[in-house]
Amino acid sequence: MPTLLPYLEAAAAHPELKAEVLAFLGGASTTRVQLEGHAPRVKVERVLTQLFAAHPELEIQQVRVQGRSGCSDFVGSLTAITPDSEHHFEFTWCCAWRAEQEGWRDCFGFWDQMRAAREFGWRCFSRWEQVS
Repeated sequence: MPTLLPYLEAAAAHPELKAEVLAFLGGASTTRVQLEGHAPRVKVERVLTQLFAAHPELEIQQVRVQGRSGCSDFVGSLTAITPDSEHHFEFTWCCAWRAEQEGWRDCFGFWDQMRAAREFGWRCFSRWEQVS
């Protein structure tokens, strides 16, 4: 969680959302952070880090994440609810994609997704797109 904290603290998000983000990542049930589908919390954390890093100006009050988690990826959508609107994003986080971009292969010749996830963490988004 250390990577998320500076972005979360700098964000214009509602203080209760910030507290619930930390509670959610700690394993608690929350009302302001909702996950539809199943995903390891670390993958949700990466998406939230991307959101707060890319859009610190949004006064987010609630977040809904819909996603499908695979071995090397997490694909889905995120809705950030602010006082006056909803902001929709589609995303693909993929450490195998990042390894391919870097040209990193493991000892078996596969894309070294473990290295990419370790070295790039949340910065393995092949897609982060705001949609209407």
